[in-house]
Amino acid sequence: MAAADQTNALEVDPARLAGWLSDKSVPQVIDVRERYERDAGHIGGTAHIELTELSGQAASLLRERPIVFYCRTGSRSLMAAQAFRASGYEAYTLDGGLVRWVAEGHPLSSPDGYVADH
Repeated sequence: MAAADQTNALEVDPARLAGWLSDKSVPQVIDVRERYERDAGHIGGTAHIELTELSGQAASLLRERPIVFYCRTGSRSLMAAQAFRASGYEAYTLDGGLVRWVAEGHPLSSPDGYVADH
């Protein structure tokens, strides 16, 4: 499989993630951005583990449930998804990140939330 095909298999679009979040069998959704970025606005009901802390926190994530990582544009979360996939997790990245999430009209944690610059 080509590298581009492998990346596509890891990506979840915002509509699919929104559907998963409204379902009772929610995947683990992890914001890998820095604290100030999360404080500006995030997807409600999600966890926060900064990318630099992720390897040390891996044991806290359930192997039997899918994980969707997200960041501002999808670059950092793609690295996380690739690393977790290589370790045997069913891991994904939010395609386009929080920027695309907001552009497609999905809500942030608060009405005045915004996507912080990185």
